[in-house]
Amino acid sequence: LTSTGKIYSGCNIENTSYPLSTCAERTIVVKAVSEGEKSFQKIVITSDVEIGFIGPCGSCRQTLAEFGLDLDVYLINIKNESKMYKLRDLLPVAFIPHDLEKSRANHYVIE
Repeated sequence: LTSTGKIYSGCNIENTSYPLSTCAERTIVVKAVSEGEKSFQKIVITSDVEIGFIGPCGSCRQTLAEFGLDLDVYLINIKNESKMYKLRDLLPVAFIPHDLEKSRANHYVIE
């Protein structure tokens, strides 16, 4: 759900070269941003597991973090059980766009 109230859906796009695959979460972000969206309120991730939940992978967490760490992330399994997290809880010590500005201002020397 974007901040403008639009809902986007997505799916995994598998590739025989797995690193080239695109997760559903990133598919949604690309679709929404390509249509002019700039921020998100929540994302719902469903899975076919019966026990527990499947959260977004690290790449998807980082992609979502580019739009803010206060995003509500809902995980739903095949039994329709759900759990909600804030993205900041799924990606502690996140590297976000603001950090790029800080790193440009500081020069580090590693010896």
